[in-house]
Amino acid sequence: MSVPSPDVTIFFKQSPVADADIALVVTLPTFRRPEHVVETLKTIILQKPAAPFAVVVMENDADGQAGARAAMSFLSGQQINCIVLIAHNRGNCHAYNAGWLAAVENYSNLKAIAVIDDDELASSDWLTRLVSVQKNTGASFVGGPQRPICEVPGRENWLKHPVFSPHYETTGPVPILYSSGNVLITRPVLDAMPFPYLDPSFNFTGGGDSDFYRRSRLKGFTFAWSAEAAVDETVPLRRTEHAWIKARSLRTGALSAMIEHRENPDALSRLKTVVKSVALLGASPLRGIKLWRKTGLTEAGLFHFYVAIGRLMAEFGLINEQYRHPEKN
Repeated sequence: MSVPSPDVTIFFKQSPVADADIALVVTLPTFRRPEHVVETLKTIILQKPAAPFAVVVMENDADGQAGARAAMSFLSGQQINCIVLIAHNRGNCHAYNAGWLAAVENYSNLKAIAVIDDDELASSDWLTRLVSVQKNTGASFVGGPQRPICEVPGRENWLKHPVFSPHYETTGPVPILYSSGNVLITRPVLDAMPFPYLDPSFNFTGGGDSDFYRRSRLKGFTFAWSAEAAVDETVPLRRTEHAWIKARSLRTGALSAMIEHRENPDALSRLKTVVKSVALLGASPLRGIKLWRKTGLTEAGLFHFYVAIGRLMAEFGLINEQYRHPEKN
């Protein structure tokens, strides 16, 4: 057993089948959701891919470790290869990096990793669907939809907002992905991309996954979408409130501008990004009215305005760290 990095502790490991037989690993970051992480694991162990698979749970609450203990307690009663580790450095990028590296270092014949979050539940054929689309398209990455499910009944109308909408609707090749909450990543990507895979500067703003996809695309890696490989994402009450949706919309805009600057850091490209942001702001009223009519949700009509404002705020280094305070996220 190898230790991925100095800031990681292997909390628990079991191997009912030889680690060398593992071709696929499901990685699951968790932070202060001990009850839900078990519900997520229940849907993972029901998966029936063609080859044996393992699970790597990355606990990112090094102080409390409630998620690690809950995961260990559940997994110890299952006949499945698994690792539960503690990623001591706080931040979602640190957690992903620790888990992906642990998968590479512990399972020598690894062909791909799948990623799911601890507020999600996988459909029964989730893994099979992701793997099937990867084989059919040859894509380096395959993403799938995260279907929002309200934790509190009566708030379903809010789920029409664009922040909850999947980026694609049909299965097949796509230009790029944006979320790491439901994705398959092939081994060549992990071998070719430098470590850390996700840039820790995105730990509390989010966007580390989008930046990783952008850098991977520059290296020639390709993307696909599986509309059938769905996971259900639990949406708590606070995410159907104006303050959270506004913050998420502003953050979406800020991150898009930030990633554009990273891809083209010269002065002329930066000016083009500013001009684009101003143009988006000017177009936001008409786009907002169209979106409001389509969804019937007044809040949705403000989405494009907030995205444009967020892009302009990023020019002054104002990016909302929505993950800094997890109780508000």
